[in-house]
Amino acid sequence: MKGLVDKPNYIIELLEGGVTLEDVIDGHICEQALVEKSAFAVGNLGALMRQHTCWQSIVPQLQPYFPVKCNSSPAVIEVLASLGLGFVCASKAEVSLVLEHGVPPESIILSSVFKQLAHIKHAAKNNIQHLVCENEAELSKIARLHPNAKLLLQLTTEAHAAETSMAFGFSLKSCRHLLEKAKELGVQVVGATFHIPSSCQDLQQAYTHALSDARCVFDMGVDLGFNMNILDIGGGFTGSEFQLKQVESALRPLLDAYFPQLSGVQVLAQPGSFYVASAFTLAVNVIGKKVVTHHWDALSHDEKNDGTEFLYYMNEGVYGPFSRKLLGNTIASPSVHKHALCTDEAVYPSSLWGPSLDQLDQVVERCLLPELGVGDWLLFSNMGACGLEEFDCLSTSSQLPVYYTISTSDWYEMQEAGVALDSAMKNFSITKW
Repeated sequence: MKGLVDKPNYIIELLEGGVTLEDVIDGHICEQALVEKSAFAVGNLGALMRQHTCWQSIVPQLQPYFPVKCNSSPAVIEVLASLGLGFVCASKAEVSLVLEHGVPPESIILSSVFKQLAHIKHAAKNNIQHLVCENEAELSKIARLHPNAKLLLQLTTEAHAAETSMAFGFSLKSCRHLLEKAKELGVQVVGATFHIPSSCQDLQQAYTHALSDARCVFDMGVDLGFNMNILDIGGGFTGSEFQLKQVESALRPLLDAYFPQLSGVQVLAQPGSFYVASAFTLAVNVIGKKVVTHHWDALSHDEKNDGTEFLYYMNEGVYGPFSRKLLGNTIASPSVHKHALCTDEAVYPSSLWGPSLDQLDQVVERCLLPELGVGDWLLFSNMGACGLEEFDCLSTSSQLPVYYTISTSDWYEMQEAGVALDSAMKNFSITKW
C-alpha cells in the first residue's frame, strides 16, 4: 500500500496488490498499539463513486446536492465536487469550504431556517444567489442584505412534522402571503423545497401531498410573475439501493404529473447519508469493563450463557462521533477486531458506553459480543453520515484521525468518470506503508 499525500490536511492511501480495507484498519490498529490507542476513522473514497453510479442509474432525473453538514471532510467535498454535485450549506464556514474546492456559486444553496446576518452578507459577496426562506422575518432580512437572491420557499410536510416536535417551513395556507410579500420587497422567488424523512412509512402518500402542495406554490408564483424553475425534494435517502428504488417508484409518476420534463423545472435532491454513510468505518478502543450477573429468570430463552452481562466503556461516545444517537438515531452493533476469533466462541449480552460516565452516553443499548478485554478494538461501519466535522471538536482526543483509502481499480474508474483530482495529484509523494 502506498500513501499519497495530496494536500496538507489529508492523505489518500492507494491500495495495491490485493491490499484490502481490513488490512488498512489492521495496520492503523497496530500503529495505535504503540501509542495511546486513539479512535480513528477510515474512509473508502471508492464507495463515493459507487454510490454516485447507483444514484445516476436509478434516479438520473434528480440532480444531487450534497448537504455539507452531513460530512464536511475535505476528501469527500473534493470527490463529490469533481463528480459534479451541487452543495447545500448551512453556514458561512460551509460556503467557504465548498468555494475553496472550486464549486461554482450557482451550484451552492444557502439553507438553514434562521440565518445569521453575516452568512447572508457572505452569500451576497460571493454571488451565491440561491437561498432557502420559510418565513416573513427571514424574507425581510434577505431583501435588505441580499436583494439579488433567488429564493426557494421551505414548504412543511406532514411526514416531516410528524418526525419532529418543531415544525419548520410554511404551510400552503400562508404561501400566498409570503409570495406577495416577496413581490412587494422585490425579491425573486424561483422555487420550493421540502423534506420527507427516511423514517417515513408511506412514501407514496407523503410525496403525493408534498408534490401537490409544491405544484400549488409554483402556480401561485407564476401568477405573481415569478420564474418558478427549481424544485428541491430534500433528503431522506438512507444509502440503501432498495430504499432509493422505493423512492423512485413513488416519485416518478408524481413528477410526470406535476413537474414533467417539458415544464423546464429542474428537480434537485439532497442525498447526504446516501453518498457517505457506507464510506466510513470508525475504530474505537475498549478502555473499561464491568461485569453484571443476572438471575436466570431475568434472561430471555435464547441467551445461552451463565447470566453474565458486560458493560464496555469506549474512548469515544455520544459527545463525539456517535452524536447522532442524541438525535434518536440507532447505532448498529459493531464487529470485533480480533485476528483469532473462534466461530464457536460464547457471546454475552453487552452494552457499549462512551467515556463520560454520563447516563446519556450509551452508544449501543444491547448487543451480543464475545467477552472483550480492555485494549480490544470495535469497528463501527456506516459511520460516514455522523458529521465528521464534529470529530475534531467533540471527541475526547485532541483530534480524531481520518485515513482515506482507495483501490487502484476504483481510482482508475474515477479518472475515467472525469473526477478531476489531477491538480491535487501533482505533488503526491509516494511512501511505503
